[in-house]
Amino acid sequence: MDAIRVRGQSTPLKGKVRISGAKNAALPILCATLLSEGESKLRNVPALRDIDTTAALLRFLGRDVKVDAPIVTVGPGTVKPEAPYELVKQMRASVLVLGPLVARYGRAKVSLPGGCAIGARPVDQHLKGLEALGCTIRLERGYVIAEGPNGGGRLKGAEVYFDMPTVGGTENVMMAAALAKGRTTLVNCAREPEIEELGRILNKMGAEVDGAGTDVIHVKGADDLHPFDHAIIPDRIEAGTYMIAAALHEGSDVLLEGAELDDLEALSVKMRAAGMTITKEDALMRVQRKGPIRGVNVTTAPHPGFPTDMQAQFMMMMCLARGESVISETIFENRFMHVPELQRMGASVVLRGNSAVVQGVPKLYGASVMATDLRASASLVLAGLVADEETEVRRVYHLDRGYEHIEDKLRGLGANIERVKGVEG
Repeated sequence: MDAIRVRGQSTPLKGKVRISGAKNAALPILCATLLSEGESKLRNVPALRDIDTTAALLRFLGRDVKVDAPIVTVGPGTVKPEAPYELVKQMRASVLVLGPLVARYGRAKVSLPGGCAIGARPVDQHLKGLEALGCTIRLERGYVIAEGPNGGGRLKGAEVYFDMPTVGGTENVMMAAALAKGRTTLVNCAREPEIEELGRILNKMGAEVDGAGTDVIHVKGADDLHPFDHAIIPDRIEAGTYMIAAALHEGSDVLLEGAELDDLEALSVKMRAAGMTITKEDALMRVQRKGPIRGVNVTTAPHPGFPTDMQAQFMMMMCLARGESVISETIFENRFMHVPELQRMGASVVLRGNSAVVQGVPKLYGASVMATDLRASASLVLAGLVADEETEVRRVYHLDRGYEHIEDKLRGLGANIERVKGVEG
């Protein structure tokens, strides 16, 4: 099993880092290839475990998939609309094949994804939306079995009201609506940039999508959809993680190539409040730290609020801030699993319900720590950049789900970091 070893340093990070394509945009778009025959090509795709898992799932379903990062090509094939637990359990986003399968083939059997380390992620809103389009749904031995009207007919446009904003639910129902007869209106949608990107793809394929990226989305379904060729947007969470890395050393000056400042507004506001200078320079974003880190309170919220996927990384920065900060998590009920590991490195964090009270400390100390989920693992790598002596982050298979070559990119900025093979635990 791999680990990441980081030797803390006092020298600032400097240089330029290229931001990879957005994993959370690529996954639903790959699932959207099931809506059409022919060959679709997705560019700017990061080389990540989750991409490989999605490719394996599409192959199992019967499509011809070639992964040659940064390009993934999905060719035609004879599809069997059934996704087994053995594949779906590896990644919750696998449930996004449900909408495309039932819309195009009239039937789908997809495993429920099971539990998640950071908290409950129910699929009830996905199913509610598909039922509104005419699906008959039953749960049987851990599987969702969905059929179109009259035993497998075409879905019909409808009004869908989500009880709460749901990224996956919005995406699943959008894709199903793209082949439904007539017009579908989705209300109380998630507003993430990745949903806006999916809307662009569905429009390229021949559907008519209006409002993607807002809380009300209209979809006019097409009789048939076409394959596409598309380069996906940059990964805003990866960009945010490198923004935090640039903030950890006074004197750091880091350029992010491809980062979209508009998609990072909530994070940028809080980082400026903490003392960072963030500017846009042509196609680059510059992040500089010229003084001490100031304590700032943060509450996670659905987009365009502060992203839950940046909570662990921001908390790590607050561990070095002057004064106290309060980090409140409102999206997932179990997303403070990085706290005990940061405490082992000398951080002063006290948990109070869904909030963490962070008192800044002068320094952190290197230790052997265990990654528990994707963003927690990133926070521990960041902590290692400024900790005294050496930090070893284990179970970095979590990290490899969402960060492409993080050790190479950080080393390019001047960090003392390496990947090591064969570490137990």
